[in-house]
Amino acid sequence: MQPQCNLIVDSCCDLPREVVVREGVELVEFTYITSDGAHQDDLYQSTTAHAFFQGMRDGEEPSTSQLTIPVLQETFQRAIDSGVPTVFLCFSSALSGSYDVAVMVRDQLVEQNPGAELYVVDTKLASVAEALLVYEAIRQRDAGMTAKEMVAWAEEARYFVNALFMVEDLEALRRGGRIPASVAYAGGKLDVKPLLNIDMDGKLALAGVARGRKKGIKQLADYYAKNRAEKQPVPHVVIGDADCPKDVERLKELVTKDVESVLFLESSIGPVIGSHVGPGMIAVVFWGSDRREGLSVADRIARRVRGESA
Repeated sequence: MQPQCNLIVDSCCDLPREVVVREGVELVEFTYITSDGAHQDDLYQSTTAHAFFQGMRDGEEPSTSQLTIPVLQETFQRAIDSGVPTVFLCFSSALSGSYDVAVMVRDQLVEQNPGAELYVVDTKLASVAEALLVYEAIRQRDAGMTAKEMVAWAEEARYFVNALFMVEDLEALRRGGRIPASVAYAGGKLDVKPLLNIDMDGKLALAGVARGRKKGIKQLADYYAKNRAEKQPVPHVVIGDADCPKDVERLKELVTKDVESVLFLESSIGPVIGSHVGPGMIAVVFWGSDRREGLSVADRIARRVRGESA
């Protein structure tokens, strides 16, 4: 059956490249810059995760840049020319200006091409959390979902993506401006492994700390056990890592301790996200409880004021 909509994703979703290619999803690539120049985040087609993160261990401090207008214009025009309604599932607007640029480019092209169906969705997610949403969106596309239905589905489903990740330290996040320097300083002094998640607005938030990697990995597994959706026939779990394969195996063992049937999707953290989290990051992502249920009354009121569902 011919899909009723096409999908575009960005490389910050950290979905394995073979999945993107196999499923016919259009990819727009972010750029990262190292001491030897600018590179496209092509989901490790041009390098390997080990080589990239080993470079960081050896002192490399890569930087990143957002999606450019020309790249988005070319990608969106190609989508319009195809005649198939298209949805771009975009990296969190709270972590990059790319969503705003994408909306601007979309508006210009739709004005120039009346009747074109091109939608841009702020996933309010990042990395392998975004990957889980995209992975399910592919399934929904193949089941016959239209572009408008896809937008409505994604804007609701994003709040059921539960993610927790552990980083070796907060220095890379501080350097990239993703967290305040004071938080990074405190984390370093306490000699702990920070645990982070993504809040309702798509920002990074400190969720806790662990005394050592072994305890941190157990906390990731405990988070899954506590928050996973109970009614899934076979749970999908995404595990992302920044070049720490032994930790991945340990986390998989703990996740399956009480849940026999789990479909794992393993993915390496890409160079753009990796530039900000550093080597050693590990994440668990799954469909779980509605994260909006944990909002305080003040937060719910604030979201209604902003016109968002609470």
